[in-house]
Amino acid sequence: MAPPPPFGANSAAARDIASVIHPYTDLEAHQTVGPVVMSRGKGVRVWDETGKEYIEAVAGLWCASLGFDNERLVQAAVTQMRKLPFYHGFNAKSHDPMIDLAEMLLARAPVPMGKVFFANSGSEANDSAIKMVWYLNNALGRSGKKKIIGRVKGYHGITIGSASLTGLPANHRSFDVPLPGFLHTITPHFYHGAQPNETEDAFATRCAEELEKLILAEGPETIAAMWAEPILGAGGVILPPRGYFPKIQAVLRKYDILFVVDEVICGFWRTGNYWGSQTFDIDPDILVCAKALSASYLPISAVLVTDRVFQALAQESHVIGTFGHGFTYSGHPVPAAVAIETLKIYDEIDLGGQVAVTGPYFQAELRRRFAGHPLVGEVRGIGLIAAVELSPDPALHANFDPAAKIGPRLAKLCEEQGIISRSVANDSLCFSPPLIISKDEIDELLNRFGRALDELTVQLRREQIAVVG
Repeated sequence: MAPPPPFGANSAAARDIASVIHPYTDLEAHQTVGPVVMSRGKGVRVWDETGKEYIEAVAGLWCASLGFDNERLVQAAVTQMRKLPFYHGFNAKSHDPMIDLAEMLLARAPVPMGKVFFANSGSEANDSAIKMVWYLNNALGRSGKKKIIGRVKGYHGITIGSASLTGLPANHRSFDVPLPGFLHTITPHFYHGAQPNETEDAFATRCAEELEKLILAEGPETIAAMWAEPILGAGGVILPPRGYFPKIQAVLRKYDILFVVDEVICGFWRTGNYWGSQTFDIDPDILVCAKALSASYLPISAVLVTDRVFQALAQESHVIGTFGHGFTYSGHPVPAAVAIETLKIYDEIDLGGQVAVTGPYFQAELRRRFAGHPLVGEVRGIGLIAAVELSPDPALHANFDPAAKIGPRLAKLCEEQGIISRSVANDSLCFSPPLIISKDEIDELLNRFGRALDELTVQLRREQIAVVG
């Protein structure tokens, strides 16, 4: 299909249409709509090829924690490229960046951890952890204990295994996943899931009871592990009700089920603590991280395991003669060097101290400005991650017909106002700006968002799409 007239024959947009398959994109519509082509970035902002400026309100994909122009990270990559541009970890080989980064992660872990395995993305790290869980149970002689529980609306990646863990329809439909043996328990979203007059504590108790019912129905001897994000990210920035995770972990411990915590979005100060596990009182057996590990300047992810988990892996690998899992780029020295520098920067600039100031300000301003807006059902978040969920009738916690694509319309209006946001489930607009964002930049972001939201309200009333208020 030829590109539409606005795209010159040799423009970046036309060349993109002719050559690229895009993730999370309507591939057919893209052939006529085309891409927004970004050309540069600085601080919390990016510019497209026309020179239009945007505040990147989702830090790319929840990940560009230090913004888009950190020279120290550039130099860390250049220095390592000159010294040792590649080496692997296969067959007991190693190098300093992999060792140093592992030590730094273990020193910063929310609970005592034993060892670190490196991969290249959150999806690969979660997939690796799935295999480790199965490997461990084979080592312990529990060959039937293999089923894994995720949560409806949870997101853990898009490899075959991690997509099976994920609980979002678009990641399953037509891909023939989930695989057998992957189960999903209820979403802990108090706003939509609570019964009339049910307290948060009672709702959290019911979530734990539903988990236990699932375990008993399947047979505890068949359940190997449960996966959870501290905050469900792509599922809508859904925070757990108070007391949720301690209640969930009590059930898992009762039946000797491992708890794997996906910190891919929440790790490295996003929730106001170094780890989401610290924010929500979680004690993981396995922890997965990525994204802000390198501020996303280069791809890298990590799986941290307790010593108990590692000893089982080591035992089985000795019986077999090798741990037959890994990637060519596991612990690649250049991304590892960038990740090391990233963690040093977090410490040196007291990023946690900054988020302790900007996070509460961001949350308070979101609620002050938008909680009573006629198009807003819920404003939710903590630290520097949040969502604004749209509703035609906030009092009823109602949602628009998904076919109307109201959330994507607002995301497009945000772009017109100079904001990159993201629409996810239930027409929720997500925010997770670079962690270096200032109060003034937060104000500017929210001013732009307010204009986009008001414009959407006017449009919907003009189109006689019901909006209460």
